[in-house]
Amino acid sequence: MKLKQLESILGDVTQFSSPKIDLEQYPTGPHIASRLIYTAENSFGDISDKVVADFGCGCGTLGIASSLLEASHVIGVDIDYEALEMAQSNTSELEVEMDFVLDNIQDLAWRGPVVDTVVMNPPFGTRRKGADMEFLAAALKCSKTAVYSLHKTSTREHVRRGALRDFKAKTAEVLCELRYDLPASYKFHKKREVDIAVDLWRFTVS
Repeated sequence: MKLKQLESILGDVTQFSSPKIDLEQYPTGPHIASRLIYTAENSFGDISDKVVADFGCGCGTLGIASSLLEASHVIGVDIDYEALEMAQSNTSELEVEMDFVLDNIQDLAWRGPVVDTVVMNPPFGTRRKGADMEFLAAALKCSKTAVYSLHKTSTREHVRRGALRDFKAKTAEVLCELRYDLPASYKFHKKREVDIAVDLWRFTVS
């Protein structure tokens, strides 16, 4: 599947109508989602025929993209039941296979590396400090091979240091810098949309 085709299909994914601010629920748009998953597959072979987990899956965009690129099994994990209901509806509409787990990432009963690849657009940690790094720590524990994640460019050195020093990642590489077009989602948002610089990271485990 070509990149533009993948992006076009992901444009049909229904996004949050009433996002929850405490969970930092923001849509993972088709432009960023398609590039994250396409890069993971075409540059590193980390999607096709692999077991993929989408942490904080929300509406399921990254997991759906992984399924479209022929992951052998996709698991979406989220703490929000309503988000999982929407993700399940999206997978039905697009006729892709994906399983779901309702749980806090920190409380997952998974022991050790149980999936090949983790993909995620975690909370940026603006509402609850450190949430982004909690997701990264959990992902590195559960992955056999690689973790793909989006983090604000302004936190680049903090993320690199945490991954390598604290979470014992084997490598931590910024694959590219992307522009996250964040639409106004909450009452306190004064602008129609905000353009945020984000890094697409690839972490590998030892």
